[in-house]
This record gives sequence, structure tokens and C-alpha cells, in this order.
Amino acid sequence: PTAQASTSIPDFHTLLTASDRILCLAGAGLSASSGLETFRGDGRLWHNYQVKSIASQEAFECDPGLCWLYYAARRHEALIAKPNKGHHALAELARRIGKERFMCLSQNVDGLSQRAGHPSEQLKPFHGSLFNLKCNSCPYTERDNSLDPINPSLITDPLKVSTILQSTSEPFHNRISFLSPTHTPALPRSSLPHCPACKTDLLRPDVVWFGEGLDKPMLKETDEWMDAEDGKLDIMLVVGTTAVVYPAASYIKEARRRGARVVVVNASEVELGSVGRMERGDFLFLGDAEEILPKLFEPL
Repeated sequence: PTAQASTSIPDFHTLLTASDRILCLAGAGLSASSGLETFRGDGRLWHNYQVKSIASQEAFECDPGLCWLYYAARRHEALIAKPNKGHHALAELARRIGKERFMCLSQNVDGLSQRAGHPSEQLKPFHGSLFNLKCNSCPYTERDNSLDPINPSLITDPLKVSTILQSTSEPFHNRISFLSPTHTPALPRSSLPHCPACKTDLLRPDVVWFGEGLDKPMLKETDEWMDAEDGKLDIMLVVGTTAVVYPAASYIKEARRRGARVVVVNASEVELGSVGRMERGDFLFLGDAEEILPKLFEPL
């Protein structure tokens, strides 16, 4: 299905210099060279856990301590990681061609694009941020909290976390195990981050969990950007994501409908997801986004 796609960087440079508007969709593959794993996190610690059994409102209600241990570890890993050349290349492209011509839709919550200096008006973090918090019940929100650990009880040392996980009554292979009456909470509720506004409920990461919708104002702003300039798009750049979940797949389809060439940068040809069936005029660059993106944007 990818046979019709070009792998020529010079040919892409010709397309790039003739293009006016570029939409980018970025996923976990963009941050791979920064040392961050994908959504599951540290496989040694969390291999017995399905992501849905941690990243959902149901999971948080059942064992908020377990959820917070998981996200404390992800926050710690993201904070010690550094933006790579791929993040910087996208940020520089955004600055050079401006907000009318370039927009990046990010599925990442690690904050590395922001730390690379990507202009905020040209970056839509669809899935939220590990460093934004919100109350589980009241309207309180907090942005850019980089405390590590966020709470004294939320240790990030793998050995200590492993000990806590082993002390729970059972490994969580699926969501049903969370409903077991024999489950032992990972941490006491009193030791977890509480909302400073209502002082009764807990804070939670302001990320999009399974079963939750994306931020409606952000979606509206994205649609308005796409509709500007007569709605024409020249390039749909897909970096490090299989784009199989809504709305990622729909944006690729819509960009193609608006005339865009689809340009994929991905580590593997067998994990292309919704962009696997490419057309003549599309481009496919296999490898590390950190190495490929700076080469792609050289003419600008």
C-alpha cells in the first residue's frame, strides 16, 4: 500500500518550497529519541497493566494512588528528557513560516514541543499535558506544574514503586480487576494531591483519558484554522503516529480532501495505521524523526 509513495528528499524539498499551508500531526514517535517510551510507560514496572486500567476516570475513582504513581513516573521521565532535533525542527518551521501557514496537532502530553520553543498559537496539544492539573470535581485548574515529585508520597524510584505495586492484592491485567473488593489501594487517599480550592476532592492530571472527549474550544480553533485561506492545504505531515484514533485519522482524510499531499515520517512501515494506504504524490520517510525532520526542512 505504500509503493506509490516517494522517498526522495529532493522531491519533497520541491513540494515544500511551493507549498503555502502545512498541517502536522505528531505522536509518540517524535519523542522516541528523547528517551521517552510510548503511552504504556516503563514496561518493566507496568507490563501487567493495561493502559485502560490506569488512564480512565473509573480507574482513578477506584485507586487514585495507583493512577498518580503511574503519572508521577511519566512526569519524572518527561522532566529529565530533553527536546530532540525533531522537536526543534518543527518549532523552527513554525516560527519561520508563521501561524497562518503552519499548525501542529500533538497527541503527546510530555511537554517537549513546548520546551523546544514551539509557538503556543501553532501547537494544539489534543491530549492535554502531564504538567497541567485539574480538580476531579470542581472547576479548579493549574498549568505548568513541574514539581517532581508533585507530592511527597508520589515517589518515582522504580524499586520503591515496584514494592508498592507488589503490595496491592493483584496485578491489573484488565479493568475488571479494579472492581474487585479484594483490591488493596496503592496509596492512602489522604496522601495524594488535594484540590486547594474545594479542599475536598483530589487533583488529577489534565490529560484526556479513555472515554473522555477532547477539548471542544481546541477542536473549534483547529477547524477554523483549516477553513482559513479558502480551506486549502498543501501538506499533511504525519510524524511518529499510527493515527488510528479520532480525530487523528479524520484530519488526515480531511486534509487529503482539501488537496494536501500526505507526508509520513515513521520508524516502521508496518505500523502506519490509517496512513498505510498512500497515493501517488505522497511521501514516506522511514526512520528516526529526530534525524529526518531537520533534513526535510532544510530549504526553509
